[in-house]
Amino acid sequence: MAKLWKGRTDAAVDSIADDFNSSIRFDKRMFVQDIKGSMAHADMLGHQGIIAAEEAGVLIAGLKEMLEELLDGRLTIDETAEDIHSFVEQELTKRVGDTGKKLHTARSRNDQVAQDIRLFLRDETHDIIALTEELIASLTDAAEKYMDAIMPGYTHLQRAQPILFSHQLMAYSWMFLRDTDRLKDCLKRINVTPIGSCALAGTTYNTDRDYEAALLGFDGIMMNSLDGVSDRDFAVEFLSDCAMLMMHLSRFAEEVILWTSWEFKFVTLSDAYTTGSSIMPQKKNSDMAELIRGKTGRVYGDLMSLLTVMKGIPLAYDKDMQEDKEPVFDAIDTVKMCLKVAAPMIATMNVHKDRMLKAAQQGFINATDLADYLTKKGMPFRSAYQLTGRIVADCIEKNTVLEELTIEEYRTYDALFEEDLYEVIDLTTCVATRTSKGGTSPESVKEQIAAVREALR
Repeated sequence: MAKLWKGRTDAAVDSIADDFNSSIRFDKRMFVQDIKGSMAHADMLGHQGIIAAEEAGVLIAGLKEMLEELLDGRLTIDETAEDIHSFVEQELTKRVGDTGKKLHTARSRNDQVAQDIRLFLRDETHDIIALTEELIASLTDAAEKYMDAIMPGYTHLQRAQPILFSHQLMAYSWMFLRDTDRLKDCLKRINVTPIGSCALAGTTYNTDRDYEAALLGFDGIMMNSLDGVSDRDFAVEFLSDCAMLMMHLSRFAEEVILWTSWEFKFVTLSDAYTTGSSIMPQKKNSDMAELIRGKTGRVYGDLMSLLTVMKGIPLAYDKDMQEDKEPVFDAIDTVKMCLKVAAPMIATMNVHKDRMLKAAQQGFINATDLADYLTKKGMPFRSAYQLTGRIVADCIEKNTVLEELTIEEYRTYDALFEEDLYEVIDLTTCVATRTSKGGTSPESVKEQIAAVREALR
């Protein structure tokens, strides 16, 4: 295809250089946004009398026909074109004649591509938010389903205090809810258009940028034309939000991998979300969770790639900025695939409450409650802490647990111990009495579930 910039020079570009320069192989996926943006631009040109209203109608009709044919497969994108903008304009000109050449009046590919990627990101951000909300719903449903499951809570990957499994799941619900909040906030920066900035300095034509922006559902326009064509902050912010989302997904995936190991055996995943070994017939591997964990680094790389591209570019547009799309597209594809796998993986998992409870009982995770018992009886906390530590050490030496010591054995440590201590150190009590807001008690977790469901509504 002929180059849109043909005229300044008629010399042929070296074939390798031409392929190096071309972006059609990846920016073609923005064809819907490019054509819709062109339809709005043609409408504005006709509305302002920059071209005749009849000509604007011809352009819009031709573009609409092209879009329909591309969507249903009757038309395919010619990958010899330099970019998606070149293909659309040249295909349109084939169809409507010289009127097609008027489409590019009062705009440049610089503001056009910046608008395309904003339109594309707007659509994809809404999709990612919806998928993340499905994941939150899946976690919250599981939390409600397993409200009576007690597990050890961990710090330093050491058993620490008893918690509800639901409480652990809801921690991730809150993380992912913050991710949706960040993405929604990012949409404010995405949803403004640079169109009309042209190459960098605006245009001499009597355009109506606000009219064109409104046609495309933008909240407003970029107020500085140099900033309009050179800004990719919104894309960096989007990638940063995706990286944060993937970090949370990776943390959850890591827990699933631990929980499904024979050493834990807290959870069994559905066969639909595991694989086997080619040589070890007993294996059931949590490969989907492992891939989520692994693909997180890929999205981090996408963020660093764009940050590095943008760090040394003088105003306004530079060809380096063509490198914005591939990391954005890769991050979108990766995040969406991971979210699509994670939600049903959680919904179909089987939780082994007995294994969780046994692990909780063996970890002395009610030691804090024993120390609190002594403190409430009048012993200074530090003294209670030290005495409880000595009792735990003795239990480990005797291969027993706090619940199995007799009251007589307890009284050899201190006369403050009475029969009521057994209720205090019962794991169900330990969980139920942590009633502070945000704690692990059933009432608190139910309150969290209700709040998250309300946020999703």
